[in-house]
Amino acid sequence: MPTNYSGSVVDAALLKRIKQAAADLQSSVVGWRRYLHQQPELSFKEYNSAAFVKAKLDEWQIAWQPIAGTGVLATLQGKQPGNQTIALRADLDALPIQESNTTSYASASPGIMHACGHDAHTASLLGTAAILQNIRDDFGGTVKLLFQPSEEVLPGGAGMMIAEGALSNPVPASIIGQHVSPALPVGKIGIRAGKFMASMDEISLLVKGRGGHGAQPHLNIDPVMITAQLLTALQQVVSRRANPFIPTVLSFGKIEAKGAFNIIPNEVFLQGTFRTFDEEWREEAHRLLTNMAIQTAQSMGGECMVNINKGYPYLVNDEAVTKVLRETAIRYLGRENVVDIDPWMAAEDFARYSHALPACFYLLGIANEPAGITASLHSPAFDIDEASLAISTGLMACIAIEQLSIY
Repeated sequence: MPTNYSGSVVDAALLKRIKQAAADLQSSVVGWRRYLHQQPELSFKEYNSAAFVKAKLDEWQIAWQPIAGTGVLATLQGKQPGNQTIALRADLDALPIQESNTTSYASASPGIMHACGHDAHTASLLGTAAILQNIRDDFGGTVKLLFQPSEEVLPGGAGMMIAEGALSNPVPASIIGQHVSPALPVGKIGIRAGKFMASMDEISLLVKGRGGHGAQPHLNIDPVMITAQLLTALQQVVSRRANPFIPTVLSFGKIEAKGAFNIIPNEVFLQGTFRTFDEEWREEAHRLLTNMAIQTAQSMGGECMVNINKGYPYLVNDEAVTKVLRETAIRYLGRENVVDIDPWMAAEDFARYSHALPACFYLLGIANEPAGITASLHSPAFDIDEASLAISTGLMACIAIEQLSIY
């Protein structure tokens, strides 16, 4: 926890230098982001992306080591007195989505796309690294740079990074991350202290009955009708068993019943997600969902096999770290551009870091409605206003220096 923070250590002159450095780097950062966008790689297959990061770090003489398969852990040292350490994190992986954009930098890999902005996160953190390396005479302490694989696919790369020592030797006092947001216009960032993003679990149900001719339902055990009942019944866990003050979501997005217009199938397969902000309730909900699915199917003559793949925990932003980050962002961007945001039911494996260290994860505005840049995350049309990359690099450099000073 911060013990001796007494105001900004980034004076007006240094703030001006950081902003100028970010402006000077913008075209390079845009180029790096476009290169990564054109060459997207799926989780734990980020070989080219990691090689690109390593080459840039070598160019700037920043020490690095491989970690978590395709991850990169880099370290840079300030030259002023100070022995504190903080960590900054970006993610590398893309999504299995076919891009619909026709920009000059659209994905060159069929069926794979940076639809969640990880290309921007990586390019931005490289820009921050370049700035910090160039001004290391002006701060003390150590900055760890975590270029993490596999944010998108369970079990996620954050747990592997932690297990392989990314947060050890030395242990950072805090960790900072950012995520692009099409809900915020370019030029603004969004911050929330406390619980910010939800936990996430993958639910798979296999409903078994006895298939047959659609004209003879009395001779069958219809798994489609059991599934219809399940979809309604399971929502009662949210509407009637969850504490109304604990945000909770249960959604099913995939249903496969491989019958036909006159064929009742033998089984139906469902997949969904469960999200909440309380670990004790999360465990209880798993038990309730499992029992209700099994018992509902049995009451209709069928059976249900339940598998819950436990994913990321909820993400919590440390109050004290977030307070200093907010003050830093206000100095850098102006108070009108630092927005208080609501809890978000999306999930992020940065959450694992937030349960290991004091952390803050904030949102970077990338939307530009007049330019048509409004598509949501995970959309085939997703893109960013690249003016955001002049903001993100310098802001995170300034945040890093301030965070090093508060312990």
